[in-house]
Amino acid sequence: MKKTVILLALTALLTSGIFALEVNKSELDSAGDTTIEFINYTGPHKVIDSVSAIKGIGSTMGSIVAKDPSKSAATDKSSKYYVIHAVDESESGKLDADILYIGSDATVDHITNLRRIISAYLSSAYNYSEADADTLSVFITVYNAVYRSNLDTFKSKYKNVVIENLSADNCGLSVNYKDWPGKSEIIIPLYDVNNGGLSTVDTSVISDSSVVKSMKEDDDKNVESRKEMVDIKEREADEASSKAQESQKKAVTEQKKLDEEKKKTEETKKEAEAAQKTAEEKQKVAEENPDDKKAQEEAEEAKQEAEEKQQAAEEQEQKQAEQQAKTEEAKQEAKQQQALADKKETEAQNERKEIAKDQAEVEKKEAAQALMTTEFGIILTDEANMLSRLVKFNIQDGEVIKNSPVAQIRNRTVYKEGDGFIAIAGENSKKGAVKLVIISPETLEISSESENTISENSVLIQDGSDYYCVVDEKGKYYIGKFSGDLSLKLKSEIEVKSGTPITVTDGGLVVTDKDGKLRLLDKKDLSVVSK
Repeated sequence: MKKTVILLALTALLTSGIFALEVNKSELDSAGDTTIEFINYTGPHKVIDSVSAIKGIGSTMGSIVAKDPSKSAATDKSSKYYVIHAVDESESGKLDADILYIGSDATVDHITNLRRIISAYLSSAYNYSEADADTLSVFITVYNAVYRSNLDTFKSKYKNVVIENLSADNCGLSVNYKDWPGKSEIIIPLYDVNNGGLSTVDTSVISDSSVVKSMKEDDDKNVESRKEMVDIKEREADEASSKAQESQKKAVTEQKKLDEEKKKTEETKKEAEAAQKTAEEKQKVAEENPDDKKAQEEAEEAKQEAEEKQQAAEEQEQKQAEQQAKTEEAKQEAKQQQALADKKETEAQNERKEIAKDQAEVEKKEAAQALMTTEFGIILTDEANMLSRLVKFNIQDGEVIKNSPVAQIRNRTVYKEGDGFIAIAGENSKKGAVKLVIISPETLEISSESENTISENSVLIQDGSDYYCVVDEKGKYYIGKFSGDLSLKLKSEIEVKSGTPITVTDGGLVVTDKDGKLRLLDKKDLSVVSK
């Protein structure tokens, strides 16, 4: 999510006609203020994983849990990503949960891909539709970021089987992708693992007031995601209401059965009492006439019949108790389902009202922005490493209207190229790479990137329609000449310093070779000019 950034200063006009806005920008407000902005790696990658491969991570984990969601389970903890399905029927009053761990060797570096993993997991484990799972994954990640490292909050809501798998430092999700590997315990609250369906994940918990407040900080106030959550809750309400009606009908039927059992119980009790009375009378006669064999036999027969009647009465009382339990269970189920339906319906109605207000505010703001005179510029995102991002801003008051997600533009240099902007961007990491990129002015995202890796210390120099920078080939550095479509036209034969200045002169390019000597290169073929 993005936040509006106040533009504090304008510096010198670049040769490309773009303003460089030299300001420090806080990437994140405190989670204590429930304002969440995920910091992602948005530069080029060494290898780009397919969407299906990313979703496959979640699907594989989910398939293990899907075998029997009512029982605790865990996937392979040696994997880069694994899940503990923590459920305990013996403890009541608190929530079960799934805990998704991101291993120290994991390479996920963008919230979109993390959400794809979570979404695929929910679809595989609990048969959620892709659309519903996508919506839930958004709220789950924000929920975990809002309550990051807040173990006391989790202790108040979750069962011991969940808490024993959490740590004070890593519970929840950091907003910075650099902190994800080995330090993430993403909690997915479970409401109903036995019946599954829409109510498997507790939507009320992941969309509480703090989570929604955070989501409203986004420029578009996350209206669409919130609408989708409301839609889920309304369907939850309808489903719960239907179950309540079914349970109520069942309760009526069970009550009729209970009434019948009560009648049978009364009858068997009366029969047992009568048989007991007869047995006592027969026993008295037998005692008064000890030599009367017939009296003795009748007394024994009466006693045996009384015992049988008493046993039958006890068995009937047990049947009545069992039927009583079934009746109460049906009534309780109806009550719970109706309470759930009412709760979800109330939440949905209240949120729809808030969404309507927020949507009107967003539309008003967009209409005002349409009348603004805007320009593109770059602002510092990491002053220590001189990393920047492209922004669109209002030239009247300097307010940033739109931030590029690409926060790793290097050496504060961007040039206008056709309909886009060309720059060196990225960082060297497990998956990341530094490359030449073109950034779209509409989305402010990378629309294309070079095949060649660029030195992270390289300058970028424009000369007419050509661009010069330092190509990195496994730790050896060369001057590269690129066209506006990012294709490499020429590469120098000599090696150069990774951060060599590149000076365009009438005679060619002045660079510093790997030994620290100045060299003049011919622009036609990048060969060394010796005379």
